[in-house]
Amino acid sequence: MVERDSMEFDVVIVGAGPAGLACAIHLKNLLDRHNETAETKLEPEIVVLEKGKEVGAHIYSGAVMDPKGLAQLMPDWKDQGCPIESEVTADATFWLTGKKARKLPLTPPPLKNHGYYVVSLNRLIRWLGEKAEGMGISVFPGFPARELVMDGDKVEGIQLADAGVDKHGQHKSNYEPGALILGKVTVLSEGSRGSLTKQLIKKQKLEGRNPEIYATGVKEVWEVPKDRLPAGSVWHTMGWPHPPETFGGGWVYGMGDGPEGGRLVSIGLVTGLGYADPGTDPHYFFQQYKTHPKMRAVLEGGKMLDYGAKTLPEGGYYSMPRNHGEGFLIIGDSGGFMNNMRLKGIHTAFRSGMLAAEAIFDGLVAEPDAELLGARHTSGLQKKFESDWSHAEIFKSRNFHQGFSHGRMAGLVNAAFVTLFNGKGTFFRDGLRNKASHEYMQKKPAPVKKPKLPEAGTLTFDKVTDVYASNTMHEEDQPCHLVITEPDICNTRCKTEYGNPCQHFCPASVYEMVAKDEGSVTELQLNPSNCVHCKTCDIADPYQIINWVTPEGGGGPGYRLL
Repeated sequence: MVERDSMEFDVVIVGAGPAGLACAIHLKNLLDRHNETAETKLEPEIVVLEKGKEVGAHIYSGAVMDPKGLAQLMPDWKDQGCPIESEVTADATFWLTGKKARKLPLTPPPLKNHGYYVVSLNRLIRWLGEKAEGMGISVFPGFPARELVMDGDKVEGIQLADAGVDKHGQHKSNYEPGALILGKVTVLSEGSRGSLTKQLIKKQKLEGRNPEIYATGVKEVWEVPKDRLPAGSVWHTMGWPHPPETFGGGWVYGMGDGPEGGRLVSIGLVTGLGYADPGTDPHYFFQQYKTHPKMRAVLEGGKMLDYGAKTLPEGGYYSMPRNHGEGFLIIGDSGGFMNNMRLKGIHTAFRSGMLAAEAIFDGLVAEPDAELLGARHTSGLQKKFESDWSHAEIFKSRNFHQGFSHGRMAGLVNAAFVTLFNGKGTFFRDGLRNKASHEYMQKKPAPVKKPKLPEAGTLTFDKVTDVYASNTMHEEDQPCHLVITEPDICNTRCKTEYGNPCQHFCPASVYEMVAKDEGSVTELQLNPSNCVHCKTCDIADPYQIINWVTPEGGGGPGYRLL
């Protein structure tokens, strides 16, 4: 038994992303307005815990932002100096073949971005973090939450990850047990496939009508000559390089000025993880994508500055878990608050945080002396969501992704029905079903070796080079944060049944099959220091024996321009 320090707050928010910071800021604003006129003042302590070494270090997203959510959180966001790259100046959607890019005569309604903004979400969140601290909110970076503190079904807070433990599990001289951070309510805003959220959903059976289904986005930021792409230009693409049975699409966004006076360009590709072929490699698809003449014309002669990867919750409304219970709320990507049809989740993440803040505020006003906010108060999040514009928007996309389970053409036909008939799927059916992402993978022999990509090191890059560009760093001598619960499966069943798909789906070369001696059989080797925290492995592993947990504080990517 380890004796752990305990720190008590009132509101514990896990994750300093759009949802978590919006929750903290909006709650503080509600409390300040209440205290201006109320006889009984409310002064709860709010803490935001962030696993990254600084706020924004782990924030990565394709960043065209619908300003609706931020405008409700902070009506004068422009006047306060919110960092934006450019207002969207032009929209285009292209259908790609191997050599051609055919511009669609009309941009599909969900992909229209008039009135939106190209942003660096990394910069935006750093700015919001500073705003939160300026309001007196405690924001603690480098504090990774490892376990939930529970009493039966009640969530009482979280336990931080231990520090100073070596890779064999032994205590080093700087060992420090992770403290307990306790509160009246714990808000999980960990992003896609949050590790604590995963624990809680399984323990309390919070799953939605459908299991969540995910995609992996792989992205680079380049600096190119300014005449290549105007600031505010937004391209979306469909088709190549994905095969017809694989869901996905790409983007190119013209951002602001680069460090050397050129144009910053965000380019990326999303690959759905509900695929059949165990050799599917999102990173390889992305490198192929950049060799297309349309992309090459933008990037050639430029310089790659940053790389990152992130998973996205694509299941839609019927995949959202129950988002409340005794002492807890689940918001943002952790709760599936994303409009997968519009490829937008920033504005709905902001709004989910605000609705959570209003539910917490109502509970604090009703029972200021309560030791824990019970479900009768936290359920206010769902009630408020159901009458909010964010619900109406997400509900319209409830059947969108499910159509792509049957291939690209079936998905596009279904997408047309969803758009035309207010969210109903093909043949006017509602509640289309889907399986969990890993359940789509089919058993096949080891995949054929991928052909080498051209222009390595200038236009295309291997995974290790890209990881270096992500500024990823971990303490080397610590327990592996990628816990394989049944390691023998990797070297036996998985090798023969699936050809070890982990070495393909991981966009950071964490998983390798290596022969220890010449001529010997290959065995799994982990490179956890490469991990960019995308959670693809936790999601796509066909046996579900990979459990991603938070590493020692501050470890992970150090995104700058993403």
